[in-house]
Amino acid sequence: MAADEKMRVGFLGAGRMATALAKGLVSAHFTTADAILASDPSPAARETFSRTTGGRAAATNIDVARGSDVLVLAVKPAHMAEVLADLRGEVQARHLVISVAAGVPLKTLGASLGSQTRMARVMPNTPCLVGAGASAYALGGAATPDDGKLVARLLQTVGIAVELPETLLDAVTGLSGSGPAYVYQVIEALSDGGVFMGLPRDVATRLASQTVLGAAQMVLQTGEAPAVLKDAVASPGGTTIAGLHALEEGGLRAALMNAVRDATLRSRQLGETA
Repeated sequence: MAADEKMRVGFLGAGRMATALAKGLVSAHFTTADAILASDPSPAARETFSRTTGGRAAATNIDVARGSDVLVLAVKPAHMAEVLADLRGEVQARHLVISVAAGVPLKTLGASLGSQTRMARVMPNTPCLVGAGASAYALGGAATPDDGKLVARLLQTVGIAVELPETLLDAVTGLSGSGPAYVYQVIEALSDGGVFMGLPRDVATRLASQTVLGAAQMVLQTGEAPAVLKDAVASPGGTTIAGLHALEEGGLRAALMNAVRDATLRSRQLGETA
């Protein structure tokens, strides 16, 4: 592709994740809205995608394949077989196929599209919808290092991205894929604690949410280990160490570790049946 050509990105599935990614691509000047195409069986989804992103809606998956260079498979795992059947024979050497379907391994894509296909499997998470995603990806088939750079650029329009072996993507699912739900429970519990101690619910929830956001930014921006930042807050005999003791008594750390473990194991189970 010449340097002055637009990257044509096609989405098979026009739901919330596809819409978020398309918006990120346009905002980051990865490509332009008129170079984005999407298909979806739902007319409402197609209309929302076009209105929100400025991209165009296509009548069929085949139309998207023929009008795109990058194909993003943004469908539910249960619909993947149907989409791959549509794409069989349509994917050419120019295509990079990126799947964001949870639990669908690269071997499944390769079995339908051929091992010569340039492929990547991505595990995003829902904060991509607000530009704060944490994604991991694995390359497969005939994908090149340059393809890996392109996938990273695409995902970085909606957050951060790391490349890993596919064998570790189930662990990513258990950590960052399912992790937002764990954090929501933490925020809810902190808010409940504030209400229990007399704060209004709306104030408690805002304070809890901003506290989680601020603490995460401290870790990312300082590069310090969470334990170091924790110790900096916990003065001898103070309020924070008293609260930390209560968390240890309640088994918070073990519970979160177990949540990541159980979600990872479940992801592996689902992948075995994909």
